[in-house]
Amino acid sequence: MSSIWSGIKCRFLNFQGHAHESSSDCADLHPYFKRCNSIRVESGCFMIYERPNYMGHQYFLKGEYPEYQRWMGFSSSVRSCRLIPYRGSYRLRIYEKTDLGGHVMEFLDDCPCVSDRFHHRHVYSCNVMNGYWIFYEYPNFRGRQYFLKPGEYRRYRDWCATCAIVGSFRRVTDF
Repeated sequence: MSSIWSGIKCRFLNFQGHAHESSSDCADLHPYFKRCNSIRVESGCFMIYERPNYMGHQYFLKGEYPEYQRWMGFSSSVRSCRLIPYRGSYRLRIYEKTDLGGHVMEFLDDCPCVSDRFHHRHVYSCNVMNGYWIFYEYPNFRGRQYFLKPGEYRRYRDWCATCAIVGSFRRVTDF
């Protein structure tokens, strides 16, 4: 396989059975399989989603996952995926209020504990100026994950979060 190919293979448990391969974004994987218990990311990085159209729980993947618990999934439901093709610089601003208001702080690197650096547990809006980022619900890159690509997020719901608490975040850098 070419080293430039980025792809993901979804299969049943321990990489057995029917496989579906994807090398790009796919908003609805349901026509290809009912359940996905194991995933191998051949190269690159992917976000997978439990529901179609990039909705529901999100999981950042690279490498091999012989069972869905390894990617911290709640079930074997994988209904959409997104390739993360970015290479370049990273720049992110987080805000304490909606609509990019209040106290602001800019980041160029990963942040394992938002409250230690930002002095707030809540991030109500953000502006991703460069790169792709993943917000985590808890410090040290744990809990629910939220994929953010460049753009303005005027409310935490814009990145599909159910509350404004962001415990940590990191750049998507490992290709």
